[in-house]
Parts: sequence; structure tokens; C-alpha cells
Amino acid sequence: MTTVRLPLFPLNSVLFPGLVLPLNVFEERYRAMMRDLLKSGEDAPRRFAVVAIRDGREVAPTAPGMPDPTAMPERGPAAGFGPDPIQAFHRVGCIADAATIREREDGSFEVLATGTTRVRLLSVDASGPFLTAELEELPEDAGDGAGALAEGVLRAFRAYQKRLAGARERTLTTGAELPDEPSVVSYLVAAAAVLDIPSKQRLLQAPDTATRLAEELKLLRAETAVLRHLPSLPAVDLTRAPTSPN
Repeated sequence: MTTVRLPLFPLNSVLFPGLVLPLNVFEERYRAMMRDLLKSGEDAPRRFAVVAIRDGREVAPTAPGMPDPTAMPERGPAAGFGPDPIQAFHRVGCIADAATIREREDGSFEVLATGTTRVRLLSVDASGPFLTAELEELPEDAGDGAGALAEGVLRAFRAYQKRLAGARERTLTTGAELPDEPSVVSYLVAAAAVLDIPSKQRLLQAPDTATRLAEELKLLRAETAVLRHLPSLPAVDLTRAPTSPN
């Protein structure tokens, strides 16, 4: 078992290997994380782990508000995640490699990272200025029949794209060639499909590529059927996640 200790960045989204992740970092705990990452040389990897939040707040409250106007603001690296923060997170996440960390004049950061390797969350340490975690790196096993499943998923995904374009009353303009390597297909489709966080999380933590592709095939067929009856749907980007407000 290969383990690693990395800074931990919980988000209200799921990061997949290969997915580009833009971040607007303004909370002090995550500013401290970025300052720490910048201490390493430019040639050194600037890695942190991203996990999806299951029960908690991505941005900690800084003033009293709803529903309790007398509630005190929360402070510290685990603010918003309860007394035992590991319970607030999904246990499978993804390592992010920050290609760009740019500090603004106001001390906030603009970050552009890319998902690389899936990891399992083993423990969370909240004793420092930001959360860190002990993580187990997860291998990407192909499973049985991944190649044939990838072909089926690509066909279903193209049909899904066309339905999305029709539901948005616009022409599908993506000219990019879709990959044919099964694991890459599985992560691209998982990132691009309009699914809720629990559905995306199930895809991320699938035990192998074939299982993920089989689940995607069912989801794509179901979503394509639903789109036939919807007048509109929000746009999606096939390579980038929405910019997180932290």
C-alpha cells in the first residue's frame, strides 16, 4: 500500500484524473496552503488532495447569519466540517497538481491544477494552519471488457452530447476528437456529464475502469432519455470544472 501525506482541499465538487481545476482561493486556511506549496521549487510538484464534501460547508461562515443570527463565526482549518472533519468528506478523492499558483495583490490566489491520481482518505489532521491528510494511492485496474465498454460509452456519450445541444437550442460545436483509451474515456465522461455529486462520486470510486464504464453507459442512456422531455439544460464544459469560489 502506497501512502502519502498531502494538504487537503475539500470542495463541493468531484475531481477526476485528467480534469482541469481552476480555483479562486480567498480563505486564510487555503491561502496558507498555497503559500506553503509555493515554498517548494518551481520544478517540484505542488500537490494537494481534493475530496468532495459530504456534510459541511465549502466556505466557513464569517459572520452570524441564517438560520441562527446569533451563531458565532467558525475559525480554523476544520471550520464548517464539524468536530471530526473526516466524517464530513467522501473517502475517495483525487490528487491535484497545481501548474499555476498566482498570488493577487489582496493576498488571494488564482490556481490552476489538474487531477492526477485517485486516493483513499485514511486520516485528517487539523492541527496546523490548513488540513492535511494521510492518503492511500489507488491503482487504476482495467477490469473485464473495458475496451468494448469504452466504445459503447463513446457512442452513448455522442448521443448525449447531441441531446444536450438540442436541449440548449444550440449547435454542438466541439470539434475535439474523443479519446479511445478506456480509463481516459471513463474519466472524461464522468467529468463532462451533468450529474449530481453522489453520482459523480460513485463513478470516481468505482473499483475498476470497466465497472465505471458500465455504470456510465446506464447513466448516459437514462439521461439521454430524460433530455428528450426537457426544453433546456445548463451548459457543460468537457475539460474544465467550474471555478470554485474556494
